[in-house]
Amino acid sequence: MEPVIIIPCLDMMNGRVVKGVHFVELIDAADPVEAACAYCSGGADELAFLDITATVEGRRTTFDVLSRVTAAVDIPVTVGGGIRSLPDIEQALKSGASAVSISSAAYRDPDFVRSAVKEFGSSRICIAIDVDVNPALPSKREVYIAGGRTATGKDAVEFAREMKDTGAGRILPTSKACDGSGGGYDLVLTAAIAEQTGLPVIASGGAGTLEHFYEAATVGKASALLAASVFHFGTFTVKQVKEYLASRGVKVRL
Repeated sequence: MEPVIIIPCLDMMNGRVVKGVHFVELIDAADPVEAACAYCSGGADELAFLDITATVEGRRTTFDVLSRVTAAVDIPVTVGGGIRSLPDIEQALKSGASAVSISSAAYRDPDFVRSAVKEFGSSRICIAIDVDVNPALPSKREVYIAGGRTATGKDAVEFAREMKDTGAGRILPTSKACDGSGGGYDLVLTAAIAEQTGLPVIASGGAGTLEHFYEAATVGKASALLAASVFHFGTFTVKQVKEYLASRGVKVRL
Protein backbone atom coordinates (compact mmCIF):
# COMPACT_ATOMS: atom_id res chain seq x y z
CA MET A 1 0.00 0.00 0.00
CA GLU A 2 1.34 3.42 -0.98
CA PRO A 3 1.68 6.08 1.75
CA VAL A 4 -1.17 8.58 2.02
CA ILE A 5 0.05 11.97 0.80
CA ILE A 6 -0.55 15.26 2.64
CA ILE A 7 -1.08 18.31 0.41
CA PRO A 8 -1.44 21.85 1.78
CA CYS A 9 -3.40 23.95 -0.69
CA LEU A 10 -2.50 27.49 -1.70
CA ASP A 11 -5.73 29.07 -2.98
CA MET A 12 -4.44 32.09 -4.88
CA MET A 13 -6.04 35.46 -5.63
CA ASN A 14 -4.22 38.67 -6.59
CA GLY A 15 -0.88 37.04 -5.83
CA ARG A 16 -1.79 36.12 -2.26
CA VAL A 17 -2.94 32.97 -0.51
CA VAL A 18 -6.60 33.31 0.50
CA LYS A 19 -9.14 31.07 2.18
CA GLY A 20 -12.91 31.15 2.37
CA VAL A 21 -15.97 29.15 3.34
CA HIS A 22 -18.10 27.39 0.68
CA PHE A 23 -15.89 29.07 -1.98
CA VAL A 24 -16.81 32.60 -0.79
CA GLU A 25 -16.04 35.03 2.08
CA LEU A 26 -12.38 35.00 1.11
CA ILE A 27 -9.79 36.39 3.51
CA ASP A 28 -6.05 36.91 3.16
CA ALA A 29 -4.03 34.05 4.60
CA ALA A 30 -0.36 34.29 3.59
CA ASP A 31 2.40 35.14 1.16
CA PRO A 32 2.60 32.17 -1.24
CA VAL A 33 6.38 31.75 -1.22
CA GLU A 34 6.63 32.02 2.56
CA ALA A 35 3.77 29.57 2.99
CA ALA A 36 5.20 27.13 0.46
CA CYS A 37 8.61 27.15 2.14
CA ALA A 38 7.07 26.61 5.56
CA TYR A 39 5.01 23.67 4.35
CA CYS A 40 7.94 22.15 2.50
CA SER A 41 10.20 22.30 5.55
CA GLY A 42 7.29 21.10 7.70
CA GLY A 43 6.98 17.80 5.88
CA ALA A 44 4.36 18.37 3.18
CA ASP A 45 4.55 15.74 0.43
CA GLU A 46 3.15 18.02 -2.27
CA LEU A 47 1.59 21.44 -2.72
CA ALA A 48 -1.48 22.53 -4.66
CA PHE A 49 -1.40 26.00 -6.22
CA LEU A 50 -4.93 26.92 -7.30
CA ASP A 51 -5.60 30.27 -8.95
CA ILE A 52 -9.25 30.37 -7.93
CA THR A 53 -10.38 33.34 -10.05
CA ALA A 54 -8.44 32.71 -13.27
CA THR A 55 -11.26 30.89 -15.06
CA VAL A 56 -13.96 33.37 -14.03
CA GLU A 57 -11.75 36.29 -15.08
CA GLY A 58 -10.94 34.59 -18.38
CA ARG A 59 -7.19 34.68 -17.88
CA ARG A 60 -4.31 32.28 -17.49
CA THR A 61 -2.83 31.18 -14.17
CA THR A 62 -0.37 33.61 -12.55
CA PHE A 63 2.67 31.74 -13.84
CA ASP A 64 5.07 34.35 -12.48
CA VAL A 65 3.91 33.66 -8.92
CA LEU A 66 3.92 29.93 -9.59
CA SER A 67 7.55 30.15 -10.75
CA ARG A 68 8.56 31.84 -7.52
CA VAL A 69 6.82 29.15 -5.47
CA THR A 70 8.27 26.19 -7.35
CA ALA A 71 11.77 27.71 -7.25
CA ALA A 72 11.56 27.91 -3.47
CA VAL A 73 10.55 24.29 -2.76
CA ASP A 74 11.76 20.81 -3.63
CA ILE A 75 8.42 18.97 -3.54
CA PRO A 76 5.90 18.48 -6.37
CA VAL A 77 3.48 21.32 -7.07
CA THR A 78 0.18 20.83 -8.91
CA VAL A 79 -1.22 24.01 -10.45
CA GLY A 80 -4.84 24.70 -11.35
CA GLY A 81 -7.00 27.60 -12.44
CA GLY A 82 -7.30 28.87 -16.00
CA ILE A 83 -5.67 25.76 -17.52
CA ARG A 84 -7.53 25.35 -20.81
CA SER A 85 -4.99 24.70 -23.57
CA LEU A 86 -1.90 22.63 -24.30
CA PRO A 87 0.27 25.79 -24.26
CA ASP A 88 -1.11 26.55 -20.77
CA ILE A 89 0.05 23.14 -19.59
CA GLU A 90 3.43 23.57 -21.27
CA GLN A 91 3.85 26.95 -19.56
CA ALA A 92 2.84 25.47 -16.20
CA LEU A 93 5.47 22.74 -16.50
CA LYS A 94 8.09 25.26 -17.63
CA SER A 95 7.17 27.29 -14.54
CA GLY A 96 8.15 24.35 -12.37
CA ALA A 97 4.82 22.59 -11.80
CA SER A 98 4.91 18.80 -11.72
CA ALA A 99 1.28 18.47 -12.81
CA VAL A 100 -1.77 20.49 -13.73
CA SER A 101 -5.31 20.41 -12.40
CA ILE A 102 -8.01 20.92 -15.03
CA SER A 103 -11.61 21.67 -14.06
CA SER A 104 -13.99 23.75 -16.19
CA ALA A 105 -12.07 23.06 -19.40
CA ALA A 106 -12.30 19.30 -18.75
CA TYR A 107 -16.06 19.54 -18.44
CA ARG A 108 -16.44 21.70 -21.54
CA ASP A 109 -14.04 19.72 -23.73
CA PRO A 110 -13.08 16.17 -22.69
CA ASP A 111 -11.06 15.86 -25.90
CA PHE A 112 -8.74 18.53 -24.50
CA VAL A 113 -7.98 16.19 -21.59
CA ARG A 114 -7.31 13.32 -23.98
CA SER A 115 -4.91 15.51 -25.95
CA ALA A 116 -3.22 16.65 -22.74
CA VAL A 117 -2.73 13.06 -21.57
CA LYS A 118 -1.31 12.09 -24.95
CA GLU A 119 1.06 15.06 -24.99
CA PHE A 120 2.22 15.15 -21.37
CA GLY A 121 1.31 11.79 -19.80
CA SER A 122 -1.45 10.79 -17.40
CA SER A 123 0.61 11.43 -14.26
CA ARG A 124 0.71 15.14 -15.09
CA ILE A 125 -3.04 15.49 -15.54
CA CYS A 126 -5.36 15.81 -12.54
CA ILE A 127 -9.08 16.48 -12.94
CA ALA A 128 -10.54 18.86 -10.36
CA ILE A 129 -14.27 18.47 -9.82
CA ASP A 130 -16.13 21.09 -7.78
CA VAL A 131 -19.24 19.48 -6.37
CA ASP A 132 -22.40 20.41 -4.49
CA VAL A 133 -25.30 18.35 -3.19
CA ASN A 134 -28.17 17.60 -5.57
CA PRO A 135 -30.60 14.92 -4.31
CA ALA A 136 -32.05 14.47 -7.80
CA LEU A 137 -28.87 12.92 -9.22
CA PRO A 138 -27.78 9.26 -8.86
CA SER A 139 -24.79 10.08 -6.63
CA LYS A 140 -26.60 13.10 -5.13
CA ARG A 141 -23.58 15.17 -6.11
CA GLU A 142 -23.53 17.67 -9.00
CA VAL A 143 -20.58 19.06 -10.96
CA TYR A 144 -20.05 22.82 -10.79
CA ILE A 145 -17.74 24.82 -13.05
CA ALA A 146 -16.41 28.40 -13.28
CA GLY A 147 -14.80 28.31 -9.86
CA GLY A 148 -17.77 26.49 -8.34
CA ARG A 149 -20.21 29.19 -9.43
CA THR A 150 -22.14 27.45 -12.22
CA ALA A 151 -24.23 24.28 -11.88
CA THR A 152 -24.04 21.85 -14.80
CA GLY A 153 -26.71 19.25 -14.00
CA LYS A 154 -24.00 16.59 -14.41
CA ASP A 155 -23.61 13.78 -11.88
CA ALA A 156 -20.18 14.07 -10.26
CA VAL A 157 -19.39 10.35 -10.07
CA GLU A 158 -20.50 9.78 -13.66
CA PHE A 159 -18.27 12.65 -14.74
CA ALA A 160 -15.33 11.17 -12.80
CA ARG A 161 -15.81 7.89 -14.67
CA GLU A 162 -15.79 9.77 -17.96
CA MET A 163 -12.58 11.51 -16.96
CA LYS A 164 -10.97 8.16 -16.19
CA ASP A 165 -11.71 7.18 -19.77
CA THR A 166 -9.73 10.18 -21.03
CA GLY A 167 -6.61 8.77 -19.36
CA ALA A 168 -6.30 11.39 -16.60
CA GLY A 169 -4.19 10.21 -13.69
CA ARG A 170 -5.87 11.62 -10.58
CA ILE A 171 -9.19 13.08 -9.45
CA LEU A 172 -9.53 16.04 -7.07
CA PRO A 173 -13.16 16.42 -5.96
CA THR A 174 -13.94 19.39 -3.70
CA SER A 175 -17.26 19.68 -1.90
CA LYS A 176 -18.72 23.20 -1.83
CA ALA A 177 -20.92 22.22 1.10
CA CYS A 178 -17.90 21.13 3.13
CA ASP A 179 -15.28 23.65 1.94
CA GLY A 180 -13.86 25.71 4.77
CA SER A 181 -16.48 24.42 7.18
CA GLY A 182 -14.22 22.32 9.36
CA GLY A 183 -16.99 19.75 9.48
CA GLY A 184 -15.16 17.00 7.62
CA TYR A 185 -14.61 15.81 4.08
CA ASP A 186 -17.41 14.50 1.86
CA LEU A 187 -16.59 10.85 2.48
CA VAL A 188 -19.45 9.56 0.34
CA LEU A 189 -18.15 11.51 -2.65
CA THR A 190 -14.49 10.54 -2.33
CA ALA A 191 -15.25 6.87 -1.69
CA ALA A 192 -17.66 6.64 -4.63
CA ILE A 193 -15.16 8.18 -7.04
CA ALA A 194 -12.29 6.02 -5.75
CA GLU A 195 -14.36 2.85 -6.01
CA GLN A 196 -15.90 3.54 -9.40
CA THR A 197 -12.80 4.88 -11.16
CA GLY A 198 -9.96 3.01 -9.49
CA LEU A 199 -7.91 6.22 -9.77
CA PRO A 200 -6.06 7.95 -6.94
CA VAL A 201 -8.45 10.46 -5.34
CA ILE A 202 -7.42 13.59 -3.45
CA ALA A 203 -9.87 14.39 -0.63
CA SER A 204 -10.53 18.14 -0.48
CA GLY A 205 -12.83 20.47 1.40
CA GLY A 206 -13.79 20.41 5.05
CA ALA A 207 -10.91 19.15 7.21
CA GLY A 208 -11.27 20.46 10.75
CA THR A 209 -10.00 17.72 13.06
CA LEU A 210 -7.30 15.06 12.96
CA GLU A 211 -10.06 12.46 12.84
CA HIS A 212 -11.30 13.97 9.58
CA PHE A 213 -7.98 13.17 7.91
CA TYR A 214 -8.16 9.60 9.18
CA GLU A 215 -11.73 9.20 7.97
CA ALA A 216 -10.83 10.48 4.50
CA ALA A 217 -7.96 7.99 4.19
CA THR A 218 -10.01 5.04 5.43
CA VAL A 219 -13.76 5.51 4.92
CA GLY A 220 -13.23 7.93 2.02
CA LYS A 221 -10.57 5.74 0.37
CA ALA A 222 -8.51 8.81 -0.55
CA SER A 223 -4.87 8.37 -1.51
CA ALA A 224 -4.06 12.02 -0.77
CA LEU A 225 -5.47 14.50 1.72
CA LEU A 226 -5.62 18.18 0.78
CA ALA A 227 -6.32 20.91 3.31
CA ALA A 228 -5.97 24.67 3.60
CA SER A 229 -7.56 26.43 6.58
CA VAL A 230 -6.29 24.06 9.29
CA PHE A 231 -2.74 24.54 8.00
CA HIS A 232 -2.87 28.25 7.11
CA PHE A 233 -4.31 29.29 10.47
CA GLY A 234 -2.23 26.97 12.63
CA THR A 235 -4.87 24.52 13.82
CA PHE A 236 -2.51 21.66 12.96
CA THR A 237 0.88 21.21 11.35
CA VAL A 238 1.54 18.71 8.59
CA LYS A 239 3.71 16.80 11.07
CA GLN A 240 0.84 16.53 13.55
CA VAL A 241 -1.47 15.16 10.87
CA LYS A 242 1.08 12.60 9.74
CA GLU A 243 1.89 11.48 13.27
CA TYR A 244 -1.80 11.08 14.06
CA LEU A 245 -2.42 9.04 10.92
CA ALA A 246 0.59 6.85 11.64
CA SER A 247 -0.64 6.27 15.19
CA ARG A 248 -3.93 5.03 13.72
CA GLY A 249 -2.22 2.62 11.34
CA VAL A 250 -2.29 4.73 8.16
CA LYS A 251 0.94 4.60 6.19
CA VAL A 252 2.49 8.04 5.66
CA ARG A 253 5.89 9.49 4.80
CA LEU A 254 7.33 10.59 8.15
